[in-house]
Amino acid sequence: MAPDRRVLVVGTTPDYIDWIRRACPQRSVFVTDQDIRRKAREPAPAPDEEVLCDLTDMDRLRQAVTAHLGQWHLTVNGVACFDCESLAPAALLAGYFSLPFPSPEAVSNCRDKSASKRIWLRNGLSAPRVAAVRTADESVAFFRQLGADCVLKPVSGSGSELVFCCRTEADCRQAYAVIEEGLARRSNNRLYSDRSVHSAPVIAEEFIRAPEFSCDFLLENNRARLIRLSEKLPSCTTTAFGTTMGYVLIDSLPGVDRQDLCRNLARAATALGLTRGVCMTDFMVRDGQIFLLEITPRPGGDCLPALIRHALGLDMLTLTLDLAQNRPLELESLPPVRPMAGLRVHAGQGGVLKIVDWKTIAGDPRVKEIFPLRRPGDTIRIPPDDYESFLLGSIIFAPESRQTAPEECRDLLNRLNVEIEPR
Repeated sequence: MAPDRRVLVVGTTPDYIDWIRRACPQRSVFVTDQDIRRKAREPAPAPDEEVLCDLTDMDRLRQAVTAHLGQWHLTVNGVACFDCESLAPAALLAGYFSLPFPSPEAVSNCRDKSASKRIWLRNGLSAPRVAAVRTADESVAFFRQLGADCVLKPVSGSGSELVFCCRTEADCRQAYAVIEEGLARRSNNRLYSDRSVHSAPVIAEEFIRAPEFSCDFLLENNRARLIRLSEKLPSCTTTAFGTTMGYVLIDSLPGVDRQDLCRNLARAATALGLTRGVCMTDFMVRDGQIFLLEITPRPGGDCLPALIRHALGLDMLTLTLDLAQNRPLELESLPPVRPMAGLRVHAGQGGVLKIVDWKTIAGDPRVKEIFPLRRPGDTIRIPPDDYESFLLGSIIFAPESRQTAPEECRDLLNRLNVEIEPR
């Protein structure tokens, strides 16, 4: 009887677990945080498919995974991860089972936004100037040295959470205090208590005034192959700096040759210690120059997998599993056949969600799929208190063109019926 070989999928959220189970039945063993499973709305996997444990205790985690595989007579021939906060335990488990995965050192370089930018700058790549700061005074000193606007953010955060643009010394002091308090409240959040990151908890970096983009690429044999390229659309419904309203798929960048982009991506990923895998990067383009913000060894999250599936007919989660198990990759050049965008719907105020009526836009011929995240009765808190609950859901739709996508996003948002009762 052939052994049952599966991918160890580490630290993934219940919605991704449900997606993978539907797309690739009986192909994975999910290593899931107990609290996340307890709060999940999606159905739990079968007992042989999931290990529930504390992902911060590596000794117990390794023991739990080993015992589970023995109990169910399973073997693992790959490790996959879709969440930044789980990359470190995934790397350690991969080492324990002698399976390919980015090394703990490479993961640390990626997770530490200060270290990654210093590495890029040393290697002749463009990135914002950066400094690790431990006090408000140090953030002010960097602002003075820069002589221009700067951005303060947690060293290991994600997205726009606790990210602030500072235009004065007073802004720096206020932002540092808010980040410091926010990190204290998130002390049990693995995203901000990542032991693979060794810098100061806060970084200050140069503010690059330019459009922001993101992409997924396959790194292999020191070469980068683009899978997905998108422009980020800044939010028009929240004052939280850096919040993305949506993504629109594109096939080219302003003033940047596609091959030059791929060469830069390969150099940047390799400099961090990455050798093979699907990577996501955020970057800005100013006057034809690429400024790297982040590279992480996982595919882009949020609404991007659904957007890619609709636009390109490609399942990024399945692709990641194929890569982990060293299966042949059916990955052709995939420019979007037509414009496609993912719209993120944010609440404009905090309180109790009374109504979110997706039916008002569901019949729009542009709308391909709707992903509700919040339900009536849910408590909504807005930044900087919470950056998760104010995201109500996402919409995948086909705009008329890349140029009209921002206007069409606003049109859909204006037609969506949302009522929130202040508390």
